[in-house]
Amino acid sequence: MIYKLTQYSHGAGCGCKISPSTLDKILAGSVKNNFNPALLVGNEERDDAAVLDLGDGTALISTTDFFMPIVDDPFDFGRIAAVNAISDVYAMGGTPILAIAILGWPIDKLPPEVAGKVIDGAREVCKLAGIPLAGGHSIDSPEPIFGLAVNGRVRIENLKKNGGAKTGDFLFLTKGLGVGILTTAQKKDLLLSEHANIALESMTKLNVFGEKVGALSYVNALTDVTGFGLAGHLTEMMEASNTSAQIEFEAIPILNKEIINYYLEKGCIPGGTKRNYASYGHKIEFSADSQLNILCDPQTSGGLLIAVDKLHVEEFILFANENGFQYLKPIGTVIDEQNKRVSVF
Repeated sequence: MIYKLTQYSHGAGCGCKISPSTLDKILAGSVKNNFNPALLVGNEERDDAAVLDLGDGTALISTTDFFMPIVDDPFDFGRIAAVNAISDVYAMGGTPILAIAILGWPIDKLPPEVAGKVIDGAREVCKLAGIPLAGGHSIDSPEPIFGLAVNGRVRIENLKKNGGAKTGDFLFLTKGLGVGILTTAQKKDLLLSEHANIALESMTKLNVFGEKVGALSYVNALTDVTGFGLAGHLTEMMEASNTSAQIEFEAIPILNKEIINYYLEKGCIPGGTKRNYASYGHKIEFSADSQLNILCDPQTSGGLLIAVDKLHVEEFILFANENGFQYLKPIGTVIDEQNKRVSVF
């Protein structure tokens, strides 16, 4: 029997994330770290992972990420969830070293063998990343859930945060947008077979480039783009940096503009898009209403958002080309703090 995993969950991938505005309320009572000087990164600026100084010039990166199925195939679900979780380490400029699994499974609805295939997919990705999948924890849950807790390591001088962008920096994005739109089309049974691999190929590509970016002193800020969409994660970067950004909509990479527009016309807009816009739309100045369906589209296992010093842009583009990004170009620039965190033109 073939089981379509997306039919067993109410959400999909990083679109399941609690909205930014709700998360603000949840974390309103959080206290900033003021008792452990070794904790270099906590939750103060919504960074991708926590970072602890190990006292030898390196730091431990610790993160976790999990969600409900975004594809029907269990092996691919495991691959995507693993790539997405490991990305948080790369987004800090680090090297992953260890992963453990997080599994919630509706044992009365889905056979354990299907869960085994999910684990197999994650194990394959961990092997590609050069790390062991060393156990984990599972519970009986109403809907399937899977992800990883991942540890990594980084030299402290190579540590990248989502804060630190400076006026004049150029912004780059390493993966195209549109994952949420395509996976919503799949959940609605509207995705054409010839389009089935577009989002999958993007979601299963490791962001190992982030580890290499960590060694570049002229990269001032780094994060990955996931459930809050490009606009949301860019807003977080600008807030953490006390700056604003101008981005050129036509310069933003999209997985396939014609295909994405086709599904937008069919109403394949994730619920997460609306939640994202409701949370931070007042901080964004759009030049056209249609832009929000792309910029607020929740990405699962999205690309890296990188702020590069203006004096090193050509050097960075050459470096990116040498690492497989032949067509990488700036999508915008960082400017002095304005009333709006992000302006789109």
